[in-house]
Amino acid sequence: MKRIIPLLAGIAFLSACNSSNSNLVDYAAYVDPFIGTGGHGHTFPGAIVPHGMIQPSPDTRINEWDACSGYHYSDSLINGFSQSHMSGTGCADYGDFLLMPTVGAQIVDPQIDTLQNRPYASEFSHDDECAVPGYYSTLLKRYGVKAEITSTERAAIYRFTYPQTADAGMILDLDYSIQNQYNRDMKIEVLGDTAIRAYKMTKYWAFDQQLAMYAEFSKPFTCSIISDTIVNSKGANYERCKALLKFSEMAEGEQLFVKVGVSAVDWDGAEKNVKAEIPEWDFDKVRADARQKWNEYLATVDITTDDDADKTIFYTAMYHAAVSPNLFMDIDGRYLGMDRKVHQGDVNEPVYTIFSLWDTHRALHPLLTIIDPELNNDFINSLLLKYEEGGVLPMWELAGNYTATMTGYHAVSLLADALTKGIADFDATQAYEAGCRSSICDTAGIVTPTAVKLALMPKSKEYKNTLGYIPWDKEHESVAKGLEYAYNDWCISLLAEAAGDSLGVKEYQNKGLAYKHYFDAETRFMRGKDENGKWHEPFNPRSSNHREDDYCEGTAWQWTWFVPHDVDGLIELMGGREQFVEKLDSLFIADSALEGELVSADISGLIGQYAHGNEPSHHILHLYNYVGEPWKTQELVDKVLKEQYFNDVDGLSGNEDCGQMSAWYILNSLGFYQVCPGKPVYSIGRPWFPKAVVNLPNGKTITIEVKNFSKENKYIKSVKLNGRELTEPFFNHSDIAGGAVFEYEMAAEPQKI
Repeated sequence: MKRIIPLLAGIAFLSACNSSNSNLVDYAAYVDPFIGTGGHGHTFPGAIVPHGMIQPSPDTRINEWDACSGYHYSDSLINGFSQSHMSGTGCADYGDFLLMPTVGAQIVDPQIDTLQNRPYASEFSHDDECAVPGYYSTLLKRYGVKAEITSTERAAIYRFTYPQTADAGMILDLDYSIQNQYNRDMKIEVLGDTAIRAYKMTKYWAFDQQLAMYAEFSKPFTCSIISDTIVNSKGANYERCKALLKFSEMAEGEQLFVKVGVSAVDWDGAEKNVKAEIPEWDFDKVRADARQKWNEYLATVDITTDDDADKTIFYTAMYHAAVSPNLFMDIDGRYLGMDRKVHQGDVNEPVYTIFSLWDTHRALHPLLTIIDPELNNDFINSLLLKYEEGGVLPMWELAGNYTATMTGYHAVSLLADALTKGIADFDATQAYEAGCRSSICDTAGIVTPTAVKLALMPKSKEYKNTLGYIPWDKEHESVAKGLEYAYNDWCISLLAEAAGDSLGVKEYQNKGLAYKHYFDAETRFMRGKDENGKWHEPFNPRSSNHREDDYCEGTAWQWTWFVPHDVDGLIELMGGREQFVEKLDSLFIADSALEGELVSADISGLIGQYAHGNEPSHHILHLYNYVGEPWKTQELVDKVLKEQYFNDVDGLSGNEDCGQMSAWYILNSLGFYQVCPGKPVYSIGRPWFPKAVVNLPNGKTITIEVKNFSKENKYIKSVKLNGRELTEPFFNHSDIAGGAVFEYEMAAEPQKI
C-alpha cells in the first residue's frame, strides 16, 4: 500500500492532528515520519524530540527482519506502545515497557512466541493514524480508544480517550520485546493507586540492556500482576511479567493521561526525569514544545522549491538524521557507563548512545561538522568517555554495551575529521591513544563478555599488523575488513600528526596503503587471498554469502572502490585514468543479478552493481570527479535523487541506518558530498533545489543559488564559490566554515570541460 501525501493535501491532513504555537516557519509540516516504515527502511513513526532518550511508538509486529523498529506500515494490528526503539537498523533490540489501553476482558492467553501479535492486540487503520514530529495518534478499533503520544527528551505523555465503559483498563507488558528477547530480570512495583514503576534487563543484541520506567496515571487504578512461566515454541521456559490495571467507570470521551519516564540507571532516575520534564498534565503544551524543538532544528536548512514532494523528502531526511544518537543521561546527570557502573556526570556534558558508526561515519557525522559541530563534539566526547570506561572505542554501541557489530573501527574517522576541519573540542593525545588501541588485537582490559571481546578484537587485526593483509581462509569478510582497516589506520595517522608523533604518522600512513594487497591486476577487483598469498578461487564478483564470504554486506563489485583516502593510488593500481574510468563505467552498466548461497538482503538500490541501499557504495558516484569526468557524477547523483528517495512509506532503498541514508540525501541535494572523512574536501555533485540556505551556528550562512535550474538541467556549466569560479569540482571545509555563497549555473547537456 502506498502512502503519498502531496504538500497541500498534507497540510490539510496535518491540520487535523497538529498544532504549533511556534513563531518559526513550520518546517515540521513538511515532515512525514511514515517515510521508511514500509519496505526495508526500518524506521518508526513514534513521538520523539531530536536525539531524545525515550522513543514512544506503536509496535505492530514482533518477529523477523522487518520488525527491527517494531512497526511496519503493511500491518493492521497494534500490540501497544513501547518506550524504546531504534531507527533504521538492520538488527533489532529494545521494545521495552509496552502499554496497551483496553476495554473489557484483558486477554493475555494464549501467548505464542511465533506470532507477530499478542492476544490483546487491536486492529487499526492508517486512515485514523497521524504521525508528525513530536506527536503520534491512532484509533484502537478493538477497544474504541483513541491513543495519542507526545514527548520530551526523557519522558512521554499519553492521552487515551475512552468510550463510555465500566470496564476500562491498561496492560503494562514487561516480557514483551521486539523479536522475543531473553528477559534476564523483570520487576514491577505498584506505588499507591496512581503510579507504577518497573525495571527490566534483557540479553539480545546488547548483552546487558537495562531500562527502568516510572509511570503516573491521571486516574486511580486497581492492579493485578501476572508473574508466571510458559513454554515457548522451542520447548524452553519463558518468564512472563505483566501488570493488568483497571479504572473506575469512564464517561464517553473521558481522557486518561499517563506520564512515563525512563532511565538506564534506576527507577528513581526515571521518576525524576518525568517529574522534571512533564510536571503537569498539559499534553498540548508538551506537544507544542516538541514541535518547536523540531522546528528550531529543521530551520538549520531552508530550501526553496516548487516541488512539494521534494520538500517533504528533504525535511523528512533532516528529521531522520536527528533521531539518533540518543541522549543517555538522566536529568540529574547520572548515566550508565560502559563499565556497567553508574556515574555522576554533568548535564552540560551529555552522554549519548546508539552509535551506528559503520554507517554514520560516512555522511551523518560529516553533515554535523557543518550544521552543528558542537553536537558532533558531544558525540565524539561520548565515544572517548566510553573508551575510558570500557577499554576500547565502540564499533556499534547500544545502551552502554559493546555489540561488536559490523567491521572496521570507524570512531577514528570522526576523530580525524573533526581534527582536520579545525573544530575538535577534545584531547588529541587521548584521541590518538584511543585510535591506536582500536587498531591492535588485544582483549586486555575491555569490560564486556568474552564473546563480545573476541568480536571487538578479531584475529584480522593481528593478521593485518603482521602479514600486512587478512587471509580469507582465516577470517570471514577479509577483504572488507582489510580495506576498512587501511582507511581507519590512515585516519590514525592524522591523529598521530595532531598528537605530535612523527613516527606514528609514518607507521599508520604505511598501514593505510594495505589496500594494495587485495587488488588483483588481472580481474581488476579487490579479492581475497589465502595465508600463502594465493587468490581465493573460484571467483565471482557478483557473488554474495551474507557475512560469511570475503566481503561485508556486499560483493567485489561494490567493495573494490573502498579506498576513499587514496583515490589517486587506486587509479594507479587500475592502470591509470582511462582504465579506471572504464572499470567505473562498468560498475553502473553491469547486470544487477546477484548470486550466492545466501545473498545479502542489504545489497539493494542497484544501478548495475552499484548498491545505493547499503553504505559501502555511498561515495562511489563522486569518483568520476577525480578523473576529469564530473558530468558522470552529476548524472548519477541526479539518478539516485530521482529514483531512490520518495515521498512514500517505501521511500528508502535500504535501511535508514540511524540517519546515514538521509544524511547522504541532504548533502547531495545541497550539491556536494565528502568522499573521505578525514580529508576536509567536498566533491561537487548536482544541486537539487533552486536555492538553499544553511544557517550555521556561528550566525553565518551558506547560500546555494542555482541559475537556469530545472530537473532536466542536471549538468553543471559553472560554479562560483564566494565570487571565485571553481576550476575543479572540489572545495575545502575552510571555504564554507565561516559562511559562503555558491552560484551554480546548470545546463541540459554534459559540460565536458
